[in-house]
Amino acid sequence: MSFLDKLASAIMPPETAEDRDNARRLAQAAAGNGDWLALVIDHHRQIEQHFSRALTAPDAQSRQSALKALQVLLTGHANAEESVLYPALADHGGKAHATMAYEEQAMTKVELALLEPLDPMGKAWREKLEHIQGAVLHHAYEEEGTWFPELQQNLPADERQRLTRRFLEEFDRYAQGGADETPWRATMQQAAESFGSDSAPGAR
Repeated sequence: MSFLDKLASAIMPPETAEDRDNARRLAQAAAGNGDWLALVIDHHRQIEQHFSRALTAPDAQSRQSALKALQVLLTGHANAEESVLYPALADHGGKAHATMAYEEQAMTKVELALLEPLDPMGKAWREKLEHIQGAVLHHAYEEEGTWFPELQQNLPADERQRLTRRFLEEFDRYAQGGADETPWRATMQQAAESFGSDSAPGAR
């Protein structure tokens, strides 16, 4: 079943909330302080929050504003993964996973673009956003449950540092155009500082 078929067939992802919680715990256990995997997990949390805000906003203007913030975060996150993490995934035995991940994120971008002209207070808008939410939750579950923890395990320390640096660069290349009050800005700054400290000469 293609990613587009998944969007069309079901709102909720096939795994349970408990499955997703377990996958996140696995990913957190594999992540280092402020490294690329920790950044991915934090982005996933914030993406979930933005979906909730968009779906529960009381009026059209606030829904559009919440959707814009979601699009900025999702697109910046996807661009960083596609430029940095998926090539690494393919290079370390996960070519099939990387190919699937590219397809899933491309279709998410398409569906988000198709959402824009719809009435944010209409049924069609809500249903499409819920379908996208379900597909994105499943995508995050795939990454956190197996793909990224396995990649982390296979990476030497210097490659983890390189991926972290490049992930930060690629995300900020897009997301720096977003609103200054967005919560990921502070998170990325903290991660950059932590990463710089950890990778400084003499750091352990």
